[in-house]
Amino acid sequence: MSVDTVQFRGRNEAAELDTRIRVAKAALGKRAVILGHHYQREEVYRHADFHGDSLQLSRVAAELDAEYIVFCGVHFMAEVADILSRPEQKSILPDLQAGCAMADMASIEQVERAWEELRGVLDPDTEITPVTYVNSSAEIKAFCGRHGGTVCTSSSARKILDWGFQQRPKAFFFPDQHLGRWSGHQLGIPLREMPVWDPELPLGGLDPEEIRRAKILLWKGHCSVHQMFQPIHIERWRAAHPQGKVIAHPEAAFEVCSMADAVGSTDFILKTVKAAEPGSEWLVGTEINLVTRLADEVRHEGKTVEFMSPMVCMCSTMFRIDPEQLAVTLEELVAGRERNVIRVPEQIAVEARVALQRMLEQS
Repeated sequence: MSVDTVQFRGRNEAAELDTRIRVAKAALGKRAVILGHHYQREEVYRHADFHGDSLQLSRVAAELDAEYIVFCGVHFMAEVADILSRPEQKSILPDLQAGCAMADMASIEQVERAWEELRGVLDPDTEITPVTYVNSSAEIKAFCGRHGGTVCTSSSARKILDWGFQQRPKAFFFPDQHLGRWSGHQLGIPLREMPVWDPELPLGGLDPEEIRRAKILLWKGHCSVHQMFQPIHIERWRAAHPQGKVIAHPEAAFEVCSMADAVGSTDFILKTVKAAEPGSEWLVGTEINLVTRLADEVRHEGKTVEFMSPMVCMCSTMFRIDPEQLAVTLEELVAGRERNVIRVPEQIAVEARVALQRMLEQS
């Protein structure tokens, strides 16, 4: 079989899937709405009714009237949609294996154990506000809800931490140490007052004095995609593009964020580059699907957008949702069959909703 034949079949299959999705979506009408995160692959992203980052999609999920919310993202996002939507609505994830490695770095058992360990040094319920990044399980959001804490997104982390300090003198931030560190730095907190809590070690690997001195305890977690970006990537690019600008997501390491011209959420990155002068050059440190799509959108203005890492790295778990899974999910709904419905247990949902509402009130 020739290469041309393989490519022809591939294009035909892609076109067929695209048609199947459109037909099923039209048949469902207002009964179903598709949410697409910025990191989603283009073949799926184009079919979403709403696009956005975690905060934007959280707000959308809370306001939708559709019977079915089909979330083209990852598991914790579909959980948030279920928590914030009405009981009769159903949140659906096309592939149940679309998870988040960062979210898995903090289990509820580890977080509860850490909280109890802290009681040997201070009273966490009067001295620490727990703050979890939205990239976390519903159980951890519920933990924050019942302990006076809240949730944040990459765009609201700084403001949420500031709110947390108004409640109690310290914060415990999980699961992404990098977002927590950068947000604390923006608030003027010295790095020495933001030690890392390692859940694999007794008392997080810290001594009691380090805990008493800490302003923010940072959970030892990270995003594997944003870990790929290194200062050397910026140095090399700047040498070749002295007039260029560097923009990074705050999930990147502190050293990378410190070298960037701007740091912000996916939505911030999109808006900043799109509003920039025609002909400007950009090095972008976030997931490659977003970067590639952005490069295509601004090319007509003479702008160039490059991916920060020389190695291609994508959110592999989100990439699990493909056009075929989306087509099958929608076709099953048309046939009256529901697959991959995400249901958060009621007690967990109630407490997690408290934490999420605190976030939405501050964002």
